[in-house]
Amino acid sequence: QVQLVESGGGLVQAGNSLRLSCVVSGLRFSAYAMGWFRQSPGKEREFVMAISRGGGNTVSGDSVKGRFTISRDSDKNAVYLQMNSLEPEDTAVYYCAAGGVPSTLARHWNYWGRGTQVTVSS
Repeated sequence: QVQLVESGGGLVQAGNSLRLSCVVSGLRFSAYAMGWFRQSPGKEREFVMAISRGGGNTVSGDSVKGRFTISRDSDKNAVYLQMNSLEPEDTAVYYCAAGGVPSTLARHWNYWGRGTQVTVSS
């Protein structure tokens, strides 16, 4: 059974940082690209960042470029999202995803976690 479990969300003031983690089990981690999406109430799921299978290539959504970074640890079967200079607009549920390629489209991803809430106060 494939499981993606996110953690690290919470309430933070604008300008501060958070680090999200996603631990993966039930699949061969090194064979999958990993990504992060987010969704706010009433909005579509938005692409945040993705990283290739080997970790050599990353893709960023326009709204987080220069503020967020993504990394992966094959020893821990984990992917991380470091979020700096957080803004109230970053408030959302953040989802971890696994798929064949680091696509910006949610429909291209095969497996999803249940999400972790990030709330940024002004």
